[in-house]
Amino acid sequence: MTAASLHTERIPAARENPTLVFLHHGLGSIAQWRDFPAQLCAATSLPAFLYDRCGHGRSPACGQPRTPAYMHREAETLHRLLTHHNIGDCILIGHSDGASIALLYAALPNVPAPRLIVSESAHVFVEPITRHGIRLTIDAYLAGMREKLRKYHGANTEALFWDWAGTWLAPSFDSWNLCRTIGNVSCPVAAIQGAEDEYGTESQLDAILRSVPCAAGRFLIPQAAHEPHHQSRPQTLDTMARLIARYV
Repeated sequence: MTAASLHTERIPAARENPTLVFLHHGLGSIAQWRDFPAQLCAATSLPAFLYDRCGHGRSPACGQPRTPAYMHREAETLHRLLTHHNIGDCILIGHSDGASIALLYAALPNVPAPRLIVSESAHVFVEPITRHGIRLTIDAYLAGMREKLRKYHGANTEALFWDWAGTWLAPSFDSWNLCRTIGNVSCPVAAIQGAEDEYGTESQLDAILRSVPCAAGRFLIPQAAHEPHHQSRPQTLDTMARLIARYV
């Protein structure tokens, strides 16, 4: 899988830099962000770059099995992708897996440091609630979610879903923990999470901000679960726009 083969989209804006780079969740794609990126671009006057990871959306299948190190691998892919598209000055907006990947990217040696990482619903270690949520998602998938996801991922849907669920539930994932690694992140990190997140507790927020050298804020969004940017759109949009304004 080469960076050039991944499906990407851009949203232009009045300013040229920095670019808001959006990283979707574990079953996500560009389309599943819906109009949130465009709204954040309008609120900040900044352009955006979005991409589908391999096996997601309109990108080709990965062609290799997923391992507990899959987010580390995706962080390296992001580095190649940004280099390929000449994006150096950026702010990373990551959701769930995408937020964890953003943190891992910024921890890589010899990569241009983002101005800011906005981490929404990231995981940096495995919790019982996370696996419980995934088991419930499997039930939902078998009960009809499959068809909804197929609209976005087409023929890759089955492999994508079971690779994602199987990796998180495997015993080999028990010891997965990013806290030490993200201690190498040199840019500011703001952590956002829904107060009713069905996949993680506030311990994720605390672990992120305790681990990174430069914490830019902790934000618990009321009446939101795992997708605050959809479930509490106005507050999440305002929170992110105000954060970004500090670093532009």
